[in-house]
Amino acid sequence: MEPLLFLVHRIPYPPNKGDKIRSYHLLEHLAQHYAIHLGTFIDDPEDWSYQDKVKALCASTCFLPLNPRQSRVSSLKGLWTGQALTLPYYYQAPLQQWVDAVMQREQIRHIVVFSSSMAQYVERYPQAYRLMDFVDLDSDKWTQYARARSWPMNQLYRREGRRLLDYERHIAATFDASLFVSAHEAGVFCERAPLCTPKVHWYNNGVDTRYFDPDLTHPNPYPPAQIALVFTGAMDYWPNAEAVEWFSQTIFPHLRGLHPNLHFYIVGSNPTDSVRQLADREGIQVTGRVPDVRPYLAHAHLVVAPLRIARGIQNKILEALAMEKPVLTSPQAMEGLETGALGVGCQTATQPEEWVMGVQPWLQGPPQRLASHRQWVTRHFDWATNLGTVDDLLSSARTRQVAS
Repeated sequence: MEPLLFLVHRIPYPPNKGDKIRSYHLLEHLAQHYAIHLGTFIDDPEDWSYQDKVKALCASTCFLPLNPRQSRVSSLKGLWTGQALTLPYYYQAPLQQWVDAVMQREQIRHIVVFSSSMAQYVERYPQAYRLMDFVDLDSDKWTQYARARSWPMNQLYRREGRRLLDYERHIAATFDASLFVSAHEAGVFCERAPLCTPKVHWYNNGVDTRYFDPDLTHPNPYPPAQIALVFTGAMDYWPNAEAVEWFSQTIFPHLRGLHPNLHFYIVGSNPTDSVRQLADREGIQVTGRVPDVRPYLAHAHLVVAPLRIARGIQNKILEALAMEKPVLTSPQAMEGLETGALGVGCQTATQPEEWVMGVQPWLQGPPQRLASHRQWVTRHFDWATNLGTVDDLLSSARTRQVAS
């Protein structure tokens, strides 16, 4: 098979958080058509155990450790070079050396880059077809962080938003094509980089509906007589942590007063200290990493996603819908999802009173299943169908190369 260089900012396994779900399925799909040469970082010590899973899909690999604390120090170089801090955070000379060696040895003509931070390694190879999967508009995420933080961090985050947008524009202009996670996300980028519009595309994420299947039997993780609300997500990710802290402090006490048996489960790996402290509040459980999130979804009365900082597609919402659960979420978490046809089982709330009113109908009786949710996910979020966009772009590149 033809060789392809695939660069990812974080090992694409296990597929248990947003970016790794997308990068894993992209890798698995590409491996059906190309000999993959994968370069990536490992920033979670537990992820070293998954090297063999990833190697099985690749012709060659380069795994390098990324220590978040050391990388934060390295990122400060951007303050005097003028770069976005994200770029030195993810730059390591050994990866550049590996990329250069693979490009020469394998005569690589196709490159797929996942996350803008990894594009710096292949800027020197314009002769290859370079496809950039931005996923989300990361620059806007930093700008949202700035609005939520006080001085001096708000100034640093605002600067990062500006500098990273400059870099995103540069990559979109110089690479052959760029991808985003939704039509909405692609549209926002085109508004900010109109000259790049002809080269901007998108493909939806997918859901493994065979895995997230409500007809499978899952043990109930909740004690008898409990009414369970659940939030799922990586709990060392600041937007997730901020969301559950706000919900626990602002919304849940009102709900708990109305329903004494109501419990809020925060399910996800690596909870921050501030998230762990929420477990001191009556009715709130912080699970940490769990071997399987599906039992918590299957037996919950309602899934909540109160993110106030969000970009792109929230996989946690798609997985809940695939499990036929009712969902109450913030408008920010729903950007990019056309869910109007789902009706009352998938609603948004902004003000505290809207959250309280939106939760209540789902707390009476046993948990309900909404088959229309799964049907909608199956129709719109199939990985094989959606990744056809990537196939089309790479095929067009092969056609042009043969013609030339």
